[in-house]
Amino acid sequence: MVERVGHQLPQNVGFWTGTIESLFSLVQMLLIIVYGRIADRLGRKPVLVFSLAGIAVASALFGLSSTLWQMIVFRCLAGLFAGSSVTIRAMLSENSTKATQAKSFGWFMFARNLGIFFGPALGGALANPASQYSIFQDVRFFEKYPYALPGFVSGAFCLSTAIVSYFCLDETLPSRSSAAGPPPPETTTRELLKAPGIAIVIYIYSHVMLQALAYTAVNPVAQYTPIHLGGLGFSPKLISLALALAGASQALWMLLAFPYLQRRTSTGTVLRGCCIAWPFMMACYPILNELRRADLQAAFWTLGAVCTFFGSGVAMSFACVQLCLNDVAPSPGTLATLNAVALTVNSGLRAVAPVGMTSLYALGIKGGWLHGQLGWIILIAMAVMLNVSVRWLPERAEGDLHHKIKVVGDEER
Repeated sequence: MVERVGHQLPQNVGFWTGTIESLFSLVQMLLIIVYGRIADRLGRKPVLVFSLAGIAVASALFGLSSTLWQMIVFRCLAGLFAGSSVTIRAMLSENSTKATQAKSFGWFMFARNLGIFFGPALGGALANPASQYSIFQDVRFFEKYPYALPGFVSGAFCLSTAIVSYFCLDETLPSRSSAAGPPPPETTTRELLKAPGIAIVIYIYSHVMLQALAYTAVNPVAQYTPIHLGGLGFSPKLISLALALAGASQALWMLLAFPYLQRRTSTGTVLRGCCIAWPFMMACYPILNELRRADLQAAFWTLGAVCTFFGSGVAMSFACVQLCLNDVAPSPGTLATLNAVALTVNSGLRAVAPVGMTSLYALGIKGGWLHGQLGWIILIAMAVMLNVSVRWLPERAEGDLHHKIKVVGDEER
């Protein structure tokens, strides 16, 4: 789209694509705390419906872009309606119990991954319909706006969700009028950050997300990079297959393993296990490159399959840090604001981490440093540091259901 609509040379497409998405994240970062405060004051449902309706309009307009600057403006417009990411997390937490929230957020992460996987595929299938499908061949509108159809379909999804939410979704924020006694004073964002356990949990959340963003950016680049430069030398089709298998493995871990492990142990235990696995997962790539260099095909494919399946289990850390956030929230009235603060940091990281990490990886490849493995060495070091920071996870964020049940039983006796 950037090349055709924005009239850019192929070598500039990557730059402008990254710039557009970074600006979207920047706008989102500036407003997401505002949405969190509004959701904690007025309710989750109004913010969710408003945000979804706004994204529906912005998506349709983005598909109608005819210049690069229109693409930038309409993508930034979508960032103005960033409230859905905050409210959906708060509503999921409020619709779950301590015993069921692991399963709830496991499905949430699974649904998000489905969108990430099928969204681009659907967009590509609907793009330029006048050339792809005979039924649209003589439709001048689609000849003039080749990306209008995916924009309209995306907008229709959001609009239908907004309508269903308006008519069928119940408000989850407890009513202030129904609470006994006078309402508690509102907590400012600064006061919230000073509450016990909040700062360290937000840091751990951010570290996990930084690790994930950096890995997600480098992974396909490393798979495509030629073997003699330090990569795996995969074809585009093989990269797609590898990413699909990793996504399927993540789904199995999130839907089947995570609820069971969290219920049998604790959120903190699962998180620490994932943190231990992160550096080993990162280390697989330099080892796989050496196996490819030595032409040890059987060992390469065996280790690759093992790393893909077991390494995908680190995706459970995303749900873990979300549950940790929910558990340390001082009150239901601060849950959306707390999530907004965490997502603000995440948006900032999303704006800089992918381009920063791929640049470091490219620098290592270009200079031949550490056999072309500079990027992976940095990721391994980041993962080791994550293991250090998670040691300070507060007790309130541990999510130990057995301990809570025991405490309640002792109090009843």
